[in-house]
Order: sequence, then structure tokens, then C-alpha cells
Amino acid sequence: MSKTLPIILISIAVLLLFILVVVIVVYTIFYHTNGAIQTSMPNRKYLLHVPKSYNPAKPTSLVISLHGFIETPAHQMKVSHWNDLADEYGFIVVYPMGTGFPLRWGTPSWAGDGGQALRDIKFISDIIDKIEGEYNIDKTRIYANGLSNGGGMSFLLACKLSDRIAAIGGVAGAYSTPFDECNPSRPVPVIAFHGDADPIVPYQGGTRRPPGFSLPVVSDWIAGWAKHNRCDTSPVELPASGEVSGIRYTNCAQNADVDFYTVHGGGHSWPGGKGLPRLIVGHTTKDIDATQVMWDFFQAHPLRVDGN
Repeated sequence: MSKTLPIILISIAVLLLFILVVVIVVYTIFYHTNGAIQTSMPNRKYLLHVPKSYNPAKPTSLVISLHGFIETPAHQMKVSHWNDLADEYGFIVVYPMGTGFPLRWGTPSWAGDGGQALRDIKFISDIIDKIEGEYNIDKTRIYANGLSNGGGMSFLLACKLSDRIAAIGGVAGAYSTPFDECNPSRPVPVIAFHGDADPIVPYQGGTRRPPGFSLPVVSDWIAGWAKHNRCDTSPVELPASGEVSGIRYTNCAQNADVDFYTVHGGGHSWPGGKGLPRLIVGHTTKDIDATQVMWDFFQAHPLRVDGN
């Protein structure tokens, strides 16, 4: 017995050490960032990707990609594959980090927001300032997009930073900000993707408990943006691709088109991106590459500085 006890204690110590190493490795991978900024809250972090082809003499597009609830910048990077397109087309992409535990973005109708929405808006604005100070950014080609809660934050940025954000994209977006709280200074082009079998942010909307906020019917939210942008009331159909269909609202003020893709049978995931656990989020389609389609849409919709 006297010999067995030390062996057991050593085994426990080795096991605890192994668990600690695993936790550190997982944390390092999923919570990896390479930039920080002092803003309305100290030491806000982000993950920045600059392609090797970056040319300081050439104005460069900036894509801001926002993670979802419970997720991280590194996870958003892996899910969306934005870095691959950045390397191919030569633009810069940044993945900001939310706050709290679990990580999230403070869109206004979240219970107990406590002013977090305004702090997050300032954080994104400060990131743009910082990157503009370090790189040659084309101020007419700054775009925002996000997944789930990050999609909802992109909506908020369109409402509050429309003088800086040229266009936005949302994937399985939780658009909890009411339209009566959205007063952009100009029509903002929007592209969105949503699965009609999304188990987390339902296609048909409803009240989420907890934390107790309302989500719109996604097609109604899209129609609301089209109305905001003074588009034709009847959309045109986009070419279908397998289980994905799409519509576009056209003849909008200042060329601010509104595109919407429905993934039939699709879940709470990034179309064409890295698949998430099916048991939790449902089906991830490969019939469309949301990142590529979003980038094509962004390229066609720079910020119209002339206001026409």
C-alpha cells in the first residue's frame, strides 16, 4: 500500500498536467489574436491577416469579419475562409473579438446590454482608424460581415457607421436590432444567407429565451432593408444552385442592392465554409460559397462618396 500511493499521486499529477497542457493548447488555438487596441474598454483584441501580396503603394480593401456568440476570431477565420480570398485578391481582413464570457457582441436588444453596443461600435471604428494608420486602406472599400450574433453586429454597423462601411453581409444572422433604431446616413447594400432549417436563429423568427430578445422573420428583415434602400418592392430571382435559391432587390437608391440567399434544409452554419457539428447546428451546404459570393457583392458596391 505504501508503494502504491506515490504511484497513484504521480499518475494524478501527470494527468492534471496533461489536462492543463491541453487547455493551454486549445486556448492558444481558438483564442489566438495578434493585435490589441485601447478603446472604450482597455485592451480590446483582434486577429489581423495581411496577404503577402500587399502593396503599400496601392489602396487596399478591408474586410471586417465578426464571430458569432460563444465563438472567437480564430474560429471565424477558420469557418469563413476569408484569408484564402484575401491571399487571392490582395485585400486585408480583420477579425475583432467580442467581450464577456462567453464572447459576444452587444446588439441593443440583448437583455442587460449596459451600453455594450455603443462600446462595440466604437471598438470597430477604432480598429478601422488603427488599420488605416498602418496600411494604405481604400476608404471606399471597407466592408463588414458576420455569423449569427456577428451578423447582427454587422447590421448594427450598417445602422451606425454607414459613413465608413460600404456594404455588409450576414450569415445565419441574429438581427435583433429593431429597424426603428436603425438610421443610416445613406442606403447600405446588404447580402445575407440563411438556412430555413436553422435550429438556433430560426428562419421564421420568434422570441429567444434566454436571453429574451425577438428575432424577425428573415425574409421580412430583408424586405425591410429593401424598403430602407428604396428598392423596387418585388425582387428578381437569382440563379438557383442545388439547395440554394436567391433573390435580389434592384433599382435601389445609390445602387444599394439587397441580395438574399435561402439554403433549403440549411442549418446555422457558413455555406461553403468549414462545417460545424451537425448535431448542434444542422446541415452545412456546399452548393454555394458564401465568402466568394459575398466578396463579389462587396466588390460591386464601394462606398459612393459623391452621395449619388
